This record gives sequence, C-alpha cells and structure tokens, in this order.
Amino acid sequence: MKKQIILAFTVFLLFSNVFSITANAYTYGDPNKEDLAEVYKNMVIELDKNPPDFSTARKHYETVKEEIDMHMGPDPSKIIIQNIEDKNKEQTIKNLDELLVLNIARRLENVEKNFSEFDTSKRLLAKGFATYEALSPKIEAKNPDLDKEIKAEFDKALESLGNPGLFGVGQKEAEFETFKESKEMILSKLQTEFRIKSLEVGHFSESATETEKENKDWTDLSNLRNWVPLIIIVVVIIAVVLMARRKRRQKK
Repeated sequence: MKKQIILAFTVFLLFSNVFSITANAYTYGDPNKEDLAEVYKNMVIELDKNPPDFSTARKHYETVKEEIDMHMGPDPSKIIIQNIEDKNKEQTIKNLDELLVLNIARRLENVEKNFSEFDTSKRLLAKGFATYEALSPKIEAKNPDLDKEIKAEFDKALESLGNPGLFGVGQKEAEFETFKESKEMILSKLQTEFRIKSLEVGHFSESATETEKENKDWTDLSNLRNWVPLIIIVVVIIAVVLMARRKRRQKK
C-alpha cells in the first residue's frame, strides 16, 4: 500500500513538473523570422561593399516590395527604389531605417488591436522585436543605453500579454495599459532617434491573420508535439495502475 502511495505521489510530481515547464514556456519563441528585417540586413551588406552593389540590393528589396506596398502604401517603395536607382547609399539606408521603424509601429499597432488574442499578439510582438533586432546594432553603437531601454520595454510588453496557461495552469492576467505604455515608449524613442516626423505613413493592416506563416505556440493543441506531455502522463499513470494490479495478484 505504501509503495502505491509513493508511486501515486511520484505521478503527481511528474504531472506538476511537466505542466510547470509547459506553462513557463514564456519567451518570444521563433516568430518565423521577419522577412523585412532579413532583407534589410542583406541589403546593408550589399550596400556596404566597395563599390556598393545596388543591383543585388534592389533584388533583395523586390522580394518584400509587394507586402510593403500592401501594408504601408506605395510611397516607401517608390522612394527607396529611386534612392537605389540614384545610387545614393546613405539615403537608401536612411529610408530603410525609417521603414523598419514603421514596421515596428505596424506590428505594435496590431498587437494592441488584437490584445485579447494571446497567440496572435505574441507572434506579432515577436515580429516587431525581430524587426528591432535588425536596427539594434546601429542604435547600440551610437547609444548603448537607449538600446537597453528599448529592449527592456519590449520585455515589459511581452510580460504584459499575460499567459493563458495550459488548461488553466500557469495562467497570468494580461495588462493592457502596461502594454500601451511600453508601446508608446518604444515608438517615441525610435521616432526621436531616427528623426521621423510621423509614424502614420501608409495604412496599417487591420487583419490579425496576415498573409504569412504563423508560428503556433505551445497553447496550440492541434500541434502533435504539444500533446507529448499529456501522453507521457497517461502512460505513467497506466504503468502505475498495471504495477499495482500485478502486485495484488502476486499476493493472492
């Protein structure tokens, strides 16, 4: 009887531990790299060559032009492509910097609009952060403290999303006002740093399900791997029951 109690207690601990690990999976995760941020980094590499490779830089830009036009209007692309045609490296990079800031604003705006939808908000915030990471080296080189401040605000924004938990385990309430404060801090600092007159350029997507591959979080039970902890628990419980029955039979 004592052994059965110990086994049952062990199962309980395993159950608690597995769910604790799952519930604490509270990170940005892999947001499916932000395409614009990756294109930006590739373009800067080409433009930093001696001489700058404007042709290849333009080819990189063309891969995201349609999405940019869709979400921000045609003006940013017209200006950047003209910069490339003029072979104006400094102006091209300057306008690319501004485009990334606008993309961060777009992502954060959509997080605010879809704040109650944890998976969507977390994914959009991750894409906003991925965009910032492309700008981070430039800001850090110029103002390390500002870079730390902005990253800290992104962390606060992530925390503010709360956590729905798994079957209620690890649940944490979201804090909308905290998110709005972090959003305003991030955007105001970036707007000042890059001397952008307005972040209201083009139009912002109203859709929470943009035409991009979504990264399902651990809360998505349609993903087979997210059932693994439950399967393990069930298997252990069955094993305990079978062992208990076998011991009872042996005693008889």
